[in-house]
Amino acid sequence: MTASEGPTTMDAATTDLPPTNRNGIEHMRNAVLFDGAERGQRLSRFWILLILASTIAAAGIVAESTAAVIGAMIVAPMMLPIQGTMLSTVLGDRINLVRSIALMAAGATAAVGVGFIVGLLVANDVVAATNDQVAGRVHPGLIDLLAALATGVVGSFALIRRDISDTLPGVAIAISLVPPLVVSGLTLESGAFEEALGALLLFITNVASILATGVVVMALFKVQQSPALKSTPAASLVHKHRAGIAISTMLVLVAIPLTISSANTATATVRENAIRSTAEQWADDAEWDLVSVDTGLNRVFLRVTGPLPAPDTDELATLIAEQGVDPSIVEVELVPSRFVNLQSPATP
Repeated sequence: MTASEGPTTMDAATTDLPPTNRNGIEHMRNAVLFDGAERGQRLSRFWILLILASTIAAAGIVAESTAAVIGAMIVAPMMLPIQGTMLSTVLGDRINLVRSIALMAAGATAAVGVGFIVGLLVANDVVAATNDQVAGRVHPGLIDLLAALATGVVGSFALIRRDISDTLPGVAIAISLVPPLVVSGLTLESGAFEEALGALLLFITNVASILATGVVVMALFKVQQSPALKSTPAASLVHKHRAGIAISTMLVLVAIPLTISSANTATATVRENAIRSTAEQWADDAEWDLVSVDTGLNRVFLRVTGPLPAPDTDELATLIAEQGVDPSIVEVELVPSRFVNLQSPATP
C-alpha cells in the first residue's frame, strides 16, 4: 500500500483513538511476549513470581486465608503467556505463539506441582468437604464462564488502552488462574481426582475465555499483523482463521461440562431444599431439631437431635418420597439428647 492509497497497517490500527489513549503494537508485544534481548531476564522473573505465587496460594488455601489467596493472584504472572498466545494469534506470529503456549503449559504444570508438594507437607487431606477455598473452585459452572468472559474483555482493553491499564491488578484477582491449579495439585495429592479435574476445568475455562474475548476485542480495535511480520515467510505465520476456529471450539468444549455441572448443581440444590424443608417439619413434629444438611456425591446426609424416643424414620422416608425425591439417597444420623438442670451442690 503506497502513501497515496491510505494509512499503513500500523497507522490504521491506531487511528480509532487518540495516540495518548492507545498502546501501539510494539508496546503490547513488549508487555506480553517473551522475545527480544531481555527474554532471559523476563523468563527468570516469570518463573520466580510463579513459584512464589503458587506457594502463597497453596499456603493460603490450606489455611483458608482469603487475603493470602488474593495476594497470590496479584503476584502470579500466568496472565502474560495467555495474553501472549492471544496476541500472537492476532498478529500471526507463529514463533511467539508456540513460545507462549509452551510457557503457559509449563507454568500450569509447575503450579499443580507446587500444590501437590504442599499437600504432601500437610497432615490432613485438603478437599472440598473440609476446606471452603477448595470447595469454591472444584465445581465450576456457567456463571464462572460468564465471569471469565467479562474479565477477559477487561484484560484485553487494559492491554490495548493506556488509560485503563491500571485495572490489571483487578483483572489478576478476578481471573483466578494460579489458585485453581494449586487446588488441582492439593486435591490430586489427597486422592480426590474428580475435584482435581474440576479445578483444572476452571483454569481451562479462564484460559479459553481470555483467548476468545481477546481475539474479539483485538478485532474490534482493528489490531492487525505488524509491518515487521509482513516479510516473514508464510511458514512462520499463523493462519488466523484456523486459530480463531480452534479457540472457538475450545470455548464450546469447555461450555459443555460447565453446562452439565450447572444443571447438576441446580438439581442438587432443588433436591436439598425439598429434603431440608421436609426434614425440618418432621423433626419439629417429633420435638427434635434438624442440625445440618450436607450434600455429597448423590447422597444427602441429615443430622437431627432431640430427646428419646427417636422419631420414626419410615415416616420421613414417606414424606421425602412424596416430594419426588428418592429416599434411598438420604442418610439420617439420630443423636439423642438429654437436658439436665444443674442443682446447687449439697452443703456437707
